[in-house]
Amino acid sequence: MSDATTGSREARLESLGFPVDKLTPEGALVDAVSIDGSIVYASGQVPFDGDQLVSCGKVPSQVSADEATKAAALCAANVLRMVRHAVGSLDRIQRVVRITGYVNSDPDFTDQHLVINGASTLVREVFGDAGKHARTALGMAQLPLGSSVEVEMILALVQDS
Repeated sequence: MSDATTGSREARLESLGFPVDKLTPEGALVDAVSIDGSIVYASGQVPFDGDQLVSCGKVPSQVSADEATKAAALCAANVLRMVRHAVGSLDRIQRVVRITGYVNSDPDFTDQHLVINGASTLVREVFGDAGKHARTALGMAQLPLGSSVEVEMILALVQDS
């Protein structure tokens, strides 16, 4: 584990192969995480492993659907890492409200929902029932940096009593 303050959700994320302190590069113009009251809006994350983009191209002609599904899980892990960095612990999250997933798709590809299951599955493994969420999975003509997938989330913080 990363440190003594690692919570149970961070431990689950790390046990799935995603070290919590491995953050992605941040852009200069937008916040990776924006908090309004108890709602956390997490900007879209592409499949960076540290500072290396690991999945680029059209699904399924350049990137297989299985590879893109793994990339979607990495995108979700990157979102959770950024959220943890912003709020201090994933245990401060009451629930995952919504995931939107984008797939850099060939024109006739229709299994975007299956690719984005990679993100949904990871979130459920980390959060349990609190990870059940609303979701949209979309096919796109192109994504930033040519990445194969991108994932964004809306989450709710635990209410202070």
